[in-house]
Amino acid sequence: MANILELNNINKIYGDKIKTQVLFDLNLSFEESSFNSIIGASGSGKSTLMNIMGTLDKPTSGEVIIDGLSTANMNKNQLAELRNETIGFIFQFHYLLPEFTVFENVMMPFLIKNGRDTKEAIQRANDLIEIVGLTKVRNNKATDISGGQQQRAAIARALINNPRIILGDEPTGNLDSESTETVYNLLKEINREFKSTFIVITHDKKVAEKADRILEITDGKISMDIRA
Repeated sequence: MANILELNNINKIYGDKIKTQVLFDLNLSFEESSFNSIIGASGSGKSTLMNIMGTLDKPTSGEVIIDGLSTANMNKNQLAELRNETIGFIFQFHYLLPEFTVFENVMMPFLIKNGRDTKEAIQRANDLIEIVGLTKVRNNKATDISGGQQQRAAIARALINNPRIILGDEPTGNLDSESTETVYNLLKEINREFKSTFIVITHDKKVAEKADRILEITDGKISMDIRA
């Protein structure tokens, strides 16, 4: 299976006068259609790694290759275009727009990318809303659904542009155990159906064990890499 994402010799240092190194010579690759989890203590470098993988932050040195393209010399606009076309994000907080309905929130990334809707996009949004079990509340404002439903809406939104890679940063961190189970089963189902590559940061080892591969990061280095 080909690699969809590669990290080569990634270092990240913050600060000018007082330097703090967060990531140390990381080398990682992720196969297409795989489901991966990354665990680690607070401050271990997980979120920094996620931001670099998602091109939201640049490494101090090293190279990020996404779908065969090196991001090293891309400008902000090129990186934004690559993100919009290739990567979907699911964060701990859903970041739904409160004044819009579930359907409108799901459609938003498509509208940002394309400027207008299409019959195909509307159908895809409705299909995704059905897959995540929100058809009955598709016209509800984002503030008028439960926390678990909000996170499921965020998952549908992340999928609207059919991204090759889904990055999740503690996507169930604010949910109870029952909702966590529902959301992770949903992510696995989407992984099987759409063949999107999932890379999910979590502090919950029970959640991590659902992945095909578990990586642990300790003090900015990979300390464990287990494949199921």
